Amino acid sequence: MKGWVILMCAVFWNLENCFDYKDNGTGPSDKEFSSFGERRWTREKFDKKVALIGKTLLWCGLPEVVGLCEVENAGVLKRICNSDLLRKCSYRYVHYDSADPRGIDVALIYRESEMEVLESYPIHIRNDRGEKLATRDILYVCLQERASGELWHFFVNHHPSKYSGSSSVVRRKAAMATLMCSVDSLLRSGCRNIVAMGDFNDTPYAESFSPCEGKLANMGKKLCEEDKGKGSIRYRGQWQLIDNFLVSPQVEEKMQMEVLMPPFLLVNDKEFPGVKPLRTYSGPRWLGGVSDHLPVRLNY
Repeated sequence: MKGWVILMCAVFWNLENCFDYKDNGTGPSDKEFSSFGERRWTREKFDKKVALIGKTLLWCGLPEVVGLCEVENAGVLKRICNSDLLRKCSYRYVHYDSADPRGIDVALIYRESEMEVLESYPIHIRNDRGEKLATRDILYVCLQERASGELWHFFVNHHPSKYSGSSSVVRRKAAMATLMCSVDSLLRSGCRNIVAMGDFNDTPYAESFSPCEGKLANMGKKLCEEDKGKGSIRYRGQWQLIDNFLVSPQVEEKMQMEVLMPPFLLVNDKEFPGVKPLRTYSGPRWLGGVSDHLPVRLNY
């Protein structure tokens, strides 16, 4: 029925330094994650990471839409979509290079058999003086469901991290203001199905989410209220939810959020009781995992 939410599944996942194994001369991180770089990031290691990504998406039920961050380039996305487990699943990708100093971008992959891209573009993050910030862009993609004709408006985010201290708060506020400017435009136009997903580098109760109140539902806050202790990353034995979905009211009515914990993405935490995500590296030591983040899913 026109106007009803019928998308079955959307996933977001921070892939933690998902670089290819070639030094393309684009910066220090590109050199570091190469066969001859500091990490000794070889084709074999890269292929194992790609295989685990494919295994995870299969475990997730082959979601129609997947938002990703910390992806180096289109070549990495092409390799993921054409990996052994996914090559017959009609995944395609949307990606634009950003001005991030480390060379990591956001991206979206989708099942072409189920969804069609009508429009896409990067949204540059600007401060209150209108100056473009050297950080990850926000990716906007408008998708149409082939079966129903229903339109979906997706925003993929990776907001500035907290590593840069107090200045990062200002940068995250700028990122959220940029996002909400585009969201407000869609809401004024009567668009119903809006999903902003990403690594917001803040927990759901943070002040940075205040511009969304009354406009987008904070699904992470809702999840934490229902099940305390949920999180997508683990720091010093404590789970924190910094990967989140912000959705329009019509989407909130029909969908719920969950953190996914495939057992092959987890390892016992040697310092604290419980498990934690199995990372690709711990310092210079290769561990063979995918990410320090777990994927989060929005279910119909």
